[in-house]
Amino acid sequence: MNDGAAISIKGLIKDFRTGMRGVKLRAVDTLDLEVPENCIYGLLGPNGSGKSTTLKILLGLVRPTAGECRVFGHPAGSARARAEIGFLPEAPYFYRHLSGRELVCFYARMAGVAERNLPERVEEALGLVNMTEAAARRVGTYSKGMLQRIGLAQAMVHDPRLVILDEPTAGVDPLGAAAIGEILLAMKRRGKTVVLCSHLLGQVEELCDRVAILDRGRLLLEGAVAEVLARREQQVLTVEGWTSAAETAVVSVLGEHGARLVGCAHPRVSLEKLFVERVTAAGAAQREEAGDGR
Repeated sequence: MNDGAAISIKGLIKDFRTGMRGVKLRAVDTLDLEVPENCIYGLLGPNGSGKSTTLKILLGLVRPTAGECRVFGHPAGSARARAEIGFLPEAPYFYRHLSGRELVCFYARMAGVAERNLPERVEEALGLVNMTEAAARRVGTYSKGMLQRIGLAQAMVHDPRLVILDEPTAGVDPLGAAAIGEILLAMKRRGKTVVLCSHLLGQVEELCDRVAILDRGRLLLEGAVAEVLARREQQVLTVEGWTSAAETAVVSVLGEHGARLVGCAHPRVSLEKLFVERVTAAGAAQREEAGDGR
């Protein structure tokens, strides 16, 4: 086990007793996993795969049945491990009567930020998530995207080395999801390690350096995104000026070398990327026209 990793998990098992007879349910089954420092790490899997249980063990909210789990070399759940973690749950509940600034300040105090450092830390966290202008408004007036961003601010305000995010873009529109993605990249540039649980696989593919896929408590696959998505048995060629004659010639040459052309298609951009680009461009054009009209 590498104690230099942000997270080190070895042989992790978690059993729950269910029903009147106390039947054993194994939520995490002999899990081995390491998350390197200073990366965005995608923890994926269907509902019931053991993701949430693993996160709860990392946070010290649940004790493992067996195995070992460390955060920057410290046992998960210890005071030193908890001090290194910022957390945004899937469905956070925030005090609606507080302003965004008051909320982040409250969580900063809860995380042990010294009073003399509070103003600087709070404003820095608000600025990181682009919530400074809305910080004086009550949380109860925030949109879903704003709630998620203020949640990111509270997770970052005590300057943790590890940030754990459970579905941070759930219920957020594509523009808001793109903005949160930029915040995660900014966290990485600041040297943070981000563990991201999400069902938005397009965003995971775009943001994450490495991914792990769990199912029924077991690790199915783990590795760098580019490596796990690559189909080594196939190659993709991007060609300009493609004609039927060129295709016939290529098929002939490939046949001479024991290969065959599986298919031809135009390169595609993801729908999410196209949506964000077009809406952003339209907004910029509208602002430019409004400026010309003055």
